Amino acid sequence: MKYFLQKEKLALNFIAGSLLTAFSLAAPQVVAADGAAERIRLLEQRLQAIQMELEKVKSESSQAAQKVNTIEQTTNQTVQKVNTIEKNNTAMKETLDPLKERVGLTVTEKQKKLFFRGGFAHMLEGRDGSSIRSDVVPLGVQERSGTNGWYAGAGLDWGLTRDLFGLMPKTTLFAELMFEYKEFGSTPGNALANNPTLLAGGALNPRSVTVSQFSLSASPKIKFFEGSKVRPWVIPFGLAVHVVSPTTESITYLAPGVHFGAGVDWNFYKDFFIGIDGRYNVTAGKMDGVRIDGMTAGGYIGVGF
Repeated sequence: MKYFLQKEKLALNFIAGSLLTAFSLAAPQVVAADGAAERIRLLEQRLQAIQMELEKVKSESSQAAQKVNTIEQTTNQTVQKVNTIEKNNTAMKETLDPLKERVGLTVTEKQKKLFFRGGFAHMLEGRDGSSIRSDVVPLGVQERSGTNGWYAGAGLDWGLTRDLFGLMPKTTLFAELMFEYKEFGSTPGNALANNPTLLAGGALNPRSVTVSQFSLSASPKIKFFEGSKVRPWVIPFGLAVHVVSPTTESITYLAPGVHFGAGVDWNFYKDFFIGIDGRYNVTAGKMDGVRIDGMTAGGYIGVGF
């Protein structure tokens, strides 16, 4: 009996040892399986998070695409409206411009002009001179020249600014360079113009002496109402140099002075215009006994280029 009990105890101990050994060997495999399952679960969570982010990006991209489409549609509508407005403006301009041209409301004016002048000339005093009237040789007819005559000339306008250097809009400043020839008729000459001269004892036979004057001036010209076919203008001052013929008794023929003027232009066809003007020239008193102050009044025709 005791033998059987010992044998059974040994068997139990063997079984217990075997079970302990089996559990010891199986425990790492169970732990490894649990770790793999945990990693798989974490990967699944990450994949789900990435999928959610992708869905969010897709949604935002779709909203952005919708906004871009909306902006494109709005832009296209705006472009269509602008094109429609431009077409309407072009049609209106094509309709109104001929009317404006007919009634003289607008004109595109060139900034360079060439003009030709002519008209009436007047001196404030009759001319003295070496062959007209002489205080040195008081012999012969001794008549002064007339004070009225005619003039002809030409000039060039050169545009400098369209708004008077920012001071006045639609007011053009031109630089004018002009020359003119004035003639005041003829008058019998004094002893020096007698044929033969009275100083040599000849009979009274005076020659006619032509009284003339050449003037060259440079002036600023201020022209108002740019864009209109009718434009008044003024020359506030300018420099003029006069050449007189015949010369003075002292054989002087050059005289500087101040030049003033005013007038109005009318653009009657394309770049062609006509106008009227008045000019006044002042010198510093008499030049060797001769006063050449005077005025002109007349018309002109010109072309812009």
